[in-house]
Amino acid sequence: MTARPLDLSLYLVTDTGLCGPRGVPATVEAAVAGGVTLVQLRDPGATDADFVALGLAVRQVLAGTGVPLIIDDRVHLVRAIGADGVHVGQRDLPPDRARHLLGPDAIVGLSVSTIEHVGAAREFDDGVVDYLGVGPVRPTRTKPDHGPVTGLGGAAAVAAASPWPVVAIGGLTARDAGALRRSGMAGVAVVSAVCSAQDPAGAASDIRSAWDGRP
Repeated sequence: MTARPLDLSLYLVTDTGLCGPRGVPATVEAAVAGGVTLVQLRDPGATDADFVALGLAVRQVLAGTGVPLIIDDRVHLVRAIGADGVHVGQRDLPPDRARHLLGPDAIVGLSVSTIEHVGAAREFDDGVVDYLGVGPVRPTRTKPDHGPVTGLGGAAAVAAASPWPVVAIGGLTARDAGALRRSGMAGVAVVSAVCSAQDPAGAASDIRSAWDGRP
């Protein structure tokens, strides 16, 4: 486990298509103003060159905010973007390889959906993984090839079994935030709830207020 401090309270995963003409950097800027605490850049359809250009633009709007930027899957582009780390899935580069390539100070997150996945992650050396992402809690159109849904109960069981902080993802909105926090989650991750909102700052603020228990 890690001593690196992470605030996973409101975790934004970007979707270039859902951000539309407003664009990812502007969406991220607004969402951070609304309370997002960590940003994951995800665009599986982009070329490496386009992904780096997008990442540099997002990093620029995050400068001075203290909000980390992590990259979905593409470990080889983390340094080119100047990102803070990477998030990998069960079928991506293993987290121990990502840690070896990125060094001890990078953030490394891992997607899981079962308690068995948590057990497998425990086999990695101490300090490899920083947090887990569990889901999808509900079906989501932003990742059509996702595995079976966990439901709130399944996600909570994973969080209870994990020695790392866990953030839930998959079809989540402000209505879920309170229940997720009470179930032991370290945060709620959203995609469409912010990226497709007309007012990303307001959408993020609503989720963050619900997470924090503010009216």
